[in-house]
Amino acid sequence: MGRRSILVATGWVATAAVATLIGLGAIRLVGESITGTPGGVRSEAEIERALASPEPTPSGTTAAGTASAAPTASPGFRRGFAIEGGTAVAECAADGVRLVSWAPAQGFRVRDVDRGPDDDVEVTFEGPGGEHELKVRCIGSEPVAVADD
Repeated sequence: MGRRSILVATGWVATAAVATLIGLGAIRLVGESITGTPGGVRSEAEIERALASPEPTPSGTTAAGTASAAPTASPGFRRGFAIEGGTAVAECAADGVRLVSWAPAQGFRVRDVDRGPDDDVEVTFEGPGGEHELKVRCIGSEPVAVADD
């Protein structure tokens, strides 16, 4: 009877270990697909670097959960911008510059948006420290932040 008890206990421990490993693998797989950031959360510096580096992307794609303009007829050149009040993505196309998406930083709200298409577009974020305005214009085919006139 002692030998049989040891065999049952060993089988139970092995089954529990396999089930735990399968569960951990499933949680890791689901967790990465939910957050979209394999390897964990990105730092603020990584996000600012990603927003500052220009990347051509097909028009009409936007980040989930942000306000969005209608897609343009032809692909344009997009660039992300980050200011104290929030972030925005602008795109240059044949009909001018347009804001593709924008999002206020924590503690801020969007006070005003001119999303274009036009010669220049702007978004104003308002928060405890006052207003912060981002104005963007196309120079060549590249969106560039400019000082307000």
